[in-house]
Amino acid sequence: MATMRDIKRRIRSFENMKKITSAMKMVAAAKLRRAQEQAEAARPYAEKMHDVITNLAQGTKSNHPMLVSRPVQKTGYLVITSDRGLAGGYNANVLRLLENTLKKRHQSKDEYVIFVIGKKGLSFLQRKKYPVIGSVVGLSDSPTFADIKEIASQAVGYYADEKFDELYILYNKFVNPVVQRPTEKQLLPLDQDQFEGDNQGVKTEYEYEPSQEEVLAEILPRYTESLIYSALMDAKASELAAKMTAMSNATDNATDLIAKLTLDYNKARQAAITQELAEIVGGANALS
Repeated sequence: MATMRDIKRRIRSFENMKKITSAMKMVAAAKLRRAQEQAEAARPYAEKMHDVITNLAQGTKSNHPMLVSRPVQKTGYLVITSDRGLAGGYNANVLRLLENTLKKRHQSKDEYVIFVIGKKGLSFLQRKKYPVIGSVVGLSDSPTFADIKEIASQAVGYYADEKFDELYILYNKFVNPVVQRPTEKQLLPLDQDQFEGDNQGVKTEYEYEPSQEEVLAEILPRYTESLIYSALMDAKASELAAKMTAMSNATDNATDLIAKLTLDYNKARQAAITQELAEIVGGANALS
């Protein structure tokens, strides 16, 4: 049975842990607000680029390979995870989605390649000996486009060079601070219908130099890279929300354990006092 000293030591330990998890929760909450603001700030750029591509797609019959499906012999996947843990099931959920997708869609590892963002995903995939051909680790909680420009360009370039025939991105989609949904989205080939069906209202007129086809060929890879960056920002917001929730749960659990140990400590102290009183009374009776 634990002594009063042991119980008191455990109470102090949990109190220190509670201070740490509470501080980490507040830090994650502050970073989450910044991540949401950063994602909102990047949205107008993607929307304007989408408008330009819509105008281009409606103005020309393009056979650009990024808009045309081809027989699938090999598939590329880009997976976004975190560099650190303490985020609940954030990494496990998206990696489980990836494994289930690979088992369902492919017969062997020769049929796909993987790009990964985040140390947790990279370690997991290397340990399982998956074919990882590109990775980025060590991103900050407020990454810039330049941080993932190389891997985004590599993934898009491999598709353009027909090293694989479709590209998917897997990440945790931010729904709200409590819910983050593991999501798989096809990046390439781009769905041409989404461009041809837009801009039914007032249209913006653009003048293109040298030609619409050449401008479209230049802008489509950049648009796809912007989609990757947008997914990264969504994933970062999800990561910080998951950390905030995990630290909140850890703080609540520490509070419950402190309350239980405090009750055990008071019971042990009361038992010790009662024992001492019984011994005093017994000694007094023996002397009388």
